[in-house]
Amino acid sequence: MIKTDTPDLNTASSKKLISSDEDIERAARAVKAMSHPLRLKILCTLGEDEISVQEIVEQVGTSQSNISQHLAILRDKGILSSRKDANRVYYHIDDPRTLRLIALIREVFVQ
Repeated sequence: MIKTDTPDLNTASSKKLISSDEDIERAARAVKAMSHPLRLKILCTLGEDEISVQEIVEQVGTSQSNISQHLAILRDKGILSSRKDANRVYYHIDDPRTLRLIALIREVFVQ
């Protein structure tokens, strides 16, 4: 068990963090969607911003069709939302808690 200064995390082993099977399945699907390196890079690129598909392609550095496939997965899992403006599609992270989760992933695994 990883010890932290956060009391809630230290006592987590004595409590069920997610109790229903349905919630566990939903959480696992979302985390699985985020776990692909390119999708995680897309999420980090978006951050708190709303960005067009073309801008995401330029910043991430792969083809538009590849980016579009990954954006569709993230959108289907409820992680991203999109809006159309003329001939451009803009994406943003639906829930600010997703950004907190990415920050926690960085804190635990990167720093």
